[in-house]
Amino acid sequence: MKRRGQRVDGWLVLDKPLGITSAKAVAAVRRLFDAAKVGHGGTLDPLATGVLPIAFGEATKTVAWAMDGRKAYRVRMRFGEARSTDDAEGEVTETSAVRPDDQAIAAALPRYCGAIQQVPPDYSAIKLGGQRAYKLARNDQPVALSPRTVEVFRFELAGRPSPDEADLVVECGKGTYIRSLVRDLARDLGSVAYVAGLRRTQVGPFSENRAISLAMLEGLGHSPARFEHLLPVETALDDIPVLAVTEEEASRLRSGQALPMLRTGIRDTVPDDQGAAPLRAMLENRLVALVRIDGGMIRSVRVINP
Repeated sequence: MKRRGQRVDGWLVLDKPLGITSAKAVAAVRRLFDAAKVGHGGTLDPLATGVLPIAFGEATKTVAWAMDGRKAYRVRMRFGEARSTDDAEGEVTETSAVRPDDQAIAAALPRYCGAIQQVPPDYSAIKLGGQRAYKLARNDQPVALSPRTVEVFRFELAGRPSPDEADLVVECGKGTYIRSLVRDLARDLGSVAYVAGLRRTQVGPFSENRAISLAMLEGLGHSPARFEHLLPVETALDDIPVLAVTEEEASRLRSGQALPMLRTGIRDTVPDDQGAAPLRAMLENRLVALVRIDGGMIRSVRVINP
């Protein structure tokens, strides 16, 4: 019988190296921890580096909240060529001699902030008729993706290493494609460009100052020191309000029972504007469950096993 690995709970912030897929990075980390269950919060392309939050065990129940968090990137934009994939991996499809100056770039960036309409790249994982768009594109089949609304909180020029290149800083919401931002910005400036380098610096509460490289993790091998880099399961839920519960209330929530707000005496601890938004039910410093208020009852959405 195949061994499934040991129980490991918590988050690891991996600094994904250049040139490997997120799936390969996660598989390597899983082997190092001999973990039975693992997931991750947001895929990075092979040509991108940076923050890849990896969830173990009970933390996999909080991945959706991690992926909904704000993301931050540093991106290098290279003018003069359009690529089929909108990054350095693709074939050149168009060229331009136009090199916008700093003032033109800075003036155009505010138009891409806020809630904007964006067409994803042809080489993306979005499904069309049951097939991934990138598979259709690779087979020279037509790809017609519809615009979607995304949110960009920050889009700034950080430097110009050369007339051909611009370094940008982006903070955005879920579903935003940096390759599309770069593609559309270049078109707006009368040129063409692609993403020549991309580094993710933050996903929700997970930032690069907490990250460990795969090489450093491999250097630790199977020593206990690797567990020192794990963060608590509730780390992905840092921005969700806390609801303190007793031992008895925790037991009931874990068994799937609802708690009447009046009888538990915890009404005063619930934010007035909480509505149907989730709360973290905490027993002292231990996460019990994610809960919602429904008809005056507190009901478990995700139970975290002790």
